[in-house]
Amino acid sequence: MKKTMIKAALAGSMLFSGVLGQVVVTNAAAAKPAATAAPVAPVVRDNLSNYGLKKDIELPVTVTAGGFSYTLEKIMIMETKSAAAQALIKKYGYSVDKKYFIWTKMTIANNSKVVVQQSSKDMSDKWRLIFEDDAYKSMPSLKADLVNNKEALWSWKLAPSQKLSTYQAYSYDGSFDVFLITVDNKKNSEFKYVVPQVK
Repeated sequence: MKKTMIKAALAGSMLFSGVLGQVVVTNAAAAKPAATAAPVAPVVRDNLSNYGLKKDIELPVTVTAGGFSYTLEKIMIMETKSAAAQALIKKYGYSVDKKYFIWTKMTIANNSKVVVQQSSKDMSDKWRLIFEDDAYKSMPSLKADLVNNKEALWSWKLAPSQKLSTYQAYSYDGSFDVFLITVDNKKNSEFKYVVPQVK
C-alpha cells in the first residue's frame, strides 16, 4: 500500500514537473524576441529632386480624360551622354540629340466604349509631359513596328476595358521649372501638376 502511494506521488510529481517545464519553455519561447526583418529599401520612383523639382504629389500619378487614363509610375531624368541613358538608347535604337534623356514607366487604360489609339490612324498625342517646355517622345527604331510593346512603346491601340503597362522615352533640352501631365482624348482635356508652378 505504501509502495503504491509512493509510486502515485512520484508519478504526480513528475507529471507536475513536466507540465511546469512545458509552461516555462513555452513562456521562454514567447518571451524570446522574433528575428528582426531586414529593412525594406524604399521604391525609388523618380529623381526629380536632382533637377530642383519638389513634388506636390507622389508618384504614381493618374490623369483621366474622355474615358482614357494615363498613369505615370516612374520617371528618371538622365543626361543623354550618361552610361545609363546610352545603354537604353543602344538597346532600343533611340536617336536623341537633346541634352536630357527621360525614361518613364507608365500604364494606360481605356475605360471608354470605343477604341483609343496612337498609330497611323490617329496621330494625336493623348498625353504630354511638360517641364518648362514639352518633352519629346523618342521613337525606339528597333521596336517601332510593334504595337503595344511592353519594353519600349511607340504605336499602341487599346480596345474598351484594355490596359497596358510599358516604358517610354523622351528627350528634352529645356529647364526644369515645373512638371505637369496633360491628357487629351475625344475633345476632353485634363492635367495635373506633379511639381507646381513657382508663384
